[in-house]
Amino acid sequence: VQLQASGGGLVQAGGSLRLSCAASGRTFSSVASAGWFRQGPGKEREFVGAINWNDGITYYADSVKGRFTISRDNGKNTVYLQMNSLKPEDTAVYYCAARIGIYSAYSQRYPYWGQGTQVTVSS
Repeated sequence: VQLQASGGGLVQAGGSLRLSCAASGRTFSSVASAGWFRQGPGKEREFVGAINWNDGITYYADSVKGRFTISRDNGKNTVYLQMNSLKPEDTAVYYCAARIGIYSAYSQRYPYWGQGTQVTVSS
């Protein structure tokens, strides 16, 4: 499956952005779960959240819980990451990923990755 992430940009603190991750080649339903990860300057890649495709159950890192929301559109074979109340510490390259099986917070368990999209939050 090929993943294409988009929607990043520059936003002021407190603002919002919505990232999209479109799948091609295979559908998300055939790989079962999609995750979002991010890597800030000088930091390791970290888990942001994930969604199980079949039941729509979502999971979030504590750092984004209550501010970020993951959703899916079956018809468009796309996963979204709605980011609200953005903070400067949310600045990172955001990646979408997919795996066969239910969600995981470990990036090593995702074999399929998008190219990343930059999110910059100014103070």
